[in-house]
Formats: sequence, structure tokens, C-alpha cells
Amino acid sequence: MTVDAETLLSAFQRGTTDLIEEKQLQGMIARSLETGTPLRIKFGMDPSSPDLHLGHAVQLRKLRDLQDLGCQIVLIVGDATAMVGDPSGKSKLRPVLTREEVEHNLRTYTDQAGRVLDMEKTEVRRNSEWFDAMGFEELLKLTTRMTVAQMLEREMFQTRMKNEEPIGINEFLYPLMQGWDSVMVKSDVELGGTDQLFNLLVGRRLQEQEEQRPQIVMTQPLINGLDGRKMSKSYGNAVGLTADAKEMTFRIMQVDDEVMPTWLLHLTRLSLEEIEQTLALHPREAKARLAAQVTGFYHGAEAAAEAAGAFDREVRDKVLPDDLPRVSWQASWGEELPLANLLKEMGLCQSTSEARRAIKQGGVKLAGEAERDERAAIGRPPGELLVQVGKKRAAHLVP
Repeated sequence: MTVDAETLLSAFQRGTTDLIEEKQLQGMIARSLETGTPLRIKFGMDPSSPDLHLGHAVQLRKLRDLQDLGCQIVLIVGDATAMVGDPSGKSKLRPVLTREEVEHNLRTYTDQAGRVLDMEKTEVRRNSEWFDAMGFEELLKLTTRMTVAQMLEREMFQTRMKNEEPIGINEFLYPLMQGWDSVMVKSDVELGGTDQLFNLLVGRRLQEQEEQRPQIVMTQPLINGLDGRKMSKSYGNAVGLTADAKEMTFRIMQVDDEVMPTWLLHLTRLSLEEIEQTLALHPREAKARLAAQVTGFYHGAEAAAEAAGAFDREVRDKVLPDDLPRVSWQASWGEELPLANLLKEMGLCQSTSEARRAIKQGGVKLAGEAERDERAAIGRPPGELLVQVGKKRAAHLVP
């Protein structure tokens, strides 16, 4: 495929918050196309947790766009920096991870990144490659590259000092380590979230000190999750990259209307005109198109269509799914069990008190009939019994 400068520059610009310096980037693109030498695009991933979600995919999709246009993606797996911990966006001192914890998380990272990137064309580097070989004297020299005053210019550190929250010396090391990665791989461009701007600029500074051409700094926004807060697995508002087509579609259909413009821009490759047309639709139709685009990218159009059909049947039309779990009556239950206890044992309620509330409110059905007696007891069924709690939780009880 023949790529021109305008197409490549547009790929860099789409959905980008910071592009430092764009004029310098234009010159680098021209030289790259003239010489046939691909631009080296650096992206760091610290394996600080085992799973990636669509928030991480914002940068991964951008990298794939640039990879398809001939750029060389350099994926830094931060097995050394993960033990230090990135302070970006953190209001408290982070616990230091062990090498074993990092290795456990790292095993899944490249596999998950491979759902977006062409890993055969991706240069993968562990930064322990150079940090493990660094002696104490070299580490001391690295710490002289920046002053404490320069570190404290960072707004996040200022906020923590104001709130009398501790700042670890290791947290000062992190930006220097990330910046040194850029020196070691001679990156032309580094991509990160907007919370990474300080760290990315440190890389640019260190490259200049090493008489390398300073990298272009490119940031993209952090997207919010299903509930409008920052996407995080701990909030329960994330959509995992490893989610199957049905789970991915069902969760995307729950997204707040307010985040739709951002998700359409960063998680799909619809044109700006197509995004405007989508946002003009009824919110449910717009979300269905978003889900089709995102799920289709990870699982294919056919699987996305099947998942959309399942959503329509089970949520819109209130038809129970075909693959309801089957729970066998346990010998330890005896011949009879209070209904509240049964609902807990079947995994349909988290506690007996929750189960009793659901029964009292008329949310529990046995074979399609509501059961409102919270003291009711259920015996071993003679055949298969459909047990429902609310509209979304159900299972077959079998003898």
C-alpha cells in the first residue's frame, strides 16, 4: 500500500490531545517516506494488573492504525518500571510489586495486545533488559538528569503535598526510567494517555541530553467507563479485551449516553461524518452501532451480529437465554430447603437477606409464578424447575 504524508499525519492527529511538536513530526514523516525508514513508535505497558480493557485499547487501536501505515511499533513491556509503580493519576503511594507478581501479570499482556496489534510486526522489549544491567553508579547518573524542583512541578505531586499524602523516592525514579526507555530504543514518537504527558516529556528531555533527535510526544484522553467514571476494573465499569462477543455487546449497550461521542471517536474507525450521523440516532440505536463496531473488531461481524440478536431477545424482548445454568439439587440440602437459602445456594442471590428482600418484593418466580412468601420452603423438584430472580438472573433447578 502506498502511503502519503497527509494520510499518515491524519492518522497521528485523529483523537489526539497533545502532539509535541507537530511541525517536527511533519518533517519526520517526510524523511521517513523519502528514505523508506519507518518511524519508531514507542508505547509502554506496565504489567501492574493481569487484564486489559477497552480503556487500554484506545492507544492500541492508534498503534494498529500507524502499524498498518508502515510505522514500526516498539512495545515496551515494563517489567522493571512495574515494580516501581507509575504515580501518574495516583493520589496515594502505590505498593511496590514483586518480580513474581509482575511476571504473573506479564504472561497475559502480549496475548491481549495481540488482539489489536500484529505481533509479528511488533518489536517487543522488556525494559529489565537495560535496567537489570545498570550498576549503582549508572543509576546515580540517571538521577542527576532532573532536580527535585523539576519533579515537583508535576501537578499530581503538588496536590499530594497539599493534602499531606506521602510521595516515595521511587516515584521520582519512574519518569526517569520511562524516559530512559526512549533513549534505549531510539523512539521517534511516544504515545500515552493524557496522564502520561509529564513522563513522555522527560523522555524527550533525556534524548536531547544524549544528543538523539527528541521524540514526538502524542497523548490521547483516558476514556470513561460504563457509568461515566474513569474506566477501571475495580469500579466494575470496564469492558475487558478478553470478553466474549456476547458479554462485550451486552456491556457496551449499558454505556452512559454522555460517553458515546468519545467512545465512537476512539474505539471505532467510523469517519467524523459517520459519528455525527450515529449520534443523531436514538440512543439505543447509536449504542447498537457502537457495539457492532467494537465487538466486530475483536470477534468479527458474524459474532457481533449474533450477540446483538441475543441482546434484543433477552433484554429488549425479555426472552430468557437458551444457555441458562443448570443447578443440581445437592444431597446436603436434604429433602427441603428454605427458598431464601436455595436462592443463595444457586448463586442467584449473594445472601439470604438479599433473597428474602427479592421474594418480599415479588421478584422471585418459580416456573413462571411469583412467590411472595419469604418463609417458603422448597422441596426437591420432581423435574426441571425454572427459578428466576428479577429480569436478569435465572437458572434451572434439576433433581
